[in-house]
Amino acid sequence: MTNMNFDDYLAKRMKNPGFKAAFDSEDSKLASAVTLMKAREKAGLTQRELAVKAAIPQSTVARIERGGNTSIDTMSKIAVALGKRIELKFV
Repeated sequence: MTNMNFDDYLAKRMKNPGFKAAFDSEDSKLASAVTLMKAREKAGLTQRELAVKAAIPQSTVARIERGGNTSIDTMSKIAVALGKRIELKFV
């Protein structure tokens, strides 16, 4: 068995269009999850406190922070509760 550097392995896999599409989708969800978690923590709020302020279930905040899908409507409620606005970019 040959040892392969992870970056080389990933570069090889990214040549597969199906793999790349799935990887990019998960990467976007995780970036959103990290962004939300950092904003919530910076505001000094627990998931439950944010959920109450946004009028959504705490489980929804947890799901989003785990990388789960959500709607723009839900993210807008969260943004307002954090005193923020959503900025959507395609890059």
